[in-house]
Amino acid sequence: MSTSLLEQVAQGDQTAVAKVLDQYGDLVWSLARRFLGNSPEAEDAVQDIFIAIWSSAERFKPELASEVTFVATIARRRLIDRLRKNSRTPDSVEYDEGAATQNPDPVNRITENVEVHNVVRVLNDMPEQHRQILSLSIYEGYSHSEIAEQMNMPLGTVKTRVRRGLLHIREQLEIDQEQDGENA
Repeated sequence: MSTSLLEQVAQGDQTAVAKVLDQYGDLVWSLARRFLGNSPEAEDAVQDIFIAIWSSAERFKPELASEVTFVATIARRRLIDRLRKNSRTPDSVEYDEGAATQNPDPVNRITENVEVHNVVRVLNDMPEQHRQILSLSIYEGYSHSEIAEQMNMPLGTVKTRVRRGLLHIREQLEIDQEQDGENA
């Protein structure tokens, strides 16, 4: 049985590093451009992703996932982390002192908290497997095919459960809104 490229990288094989770049460079670049656009930020992200791939290569287990899934998962997670970081860090050029001194509308904050609480309640009431699939899809950023592979399920089943789960959440929230309207 031959060892995978990532296993070779984990063993310190320098030629495998170049092969990983050749084999997965296009995939990583396409993900970076999809998340960040064609920008210097995407270039930085690609470098960070490959560093993460090399430093994580020893964690790759071919019996759990394919190399391409492992690479894509690391890339997607790093890109999501970068987007979250960028959204938390205001651009100094766009900084508006007037807006910074204003307090956010307390009514909007209360409404958002109630909505978040309601969504969490509906999720907690769902069967474990449906909740897990939605969590992998929404919070972890996995594609439907990656979830299917991880959970050893047919792709169609995963797609159906994600769709039904989202519809269930929406229906429950609409019922809650109707009940709140009747009680008002």
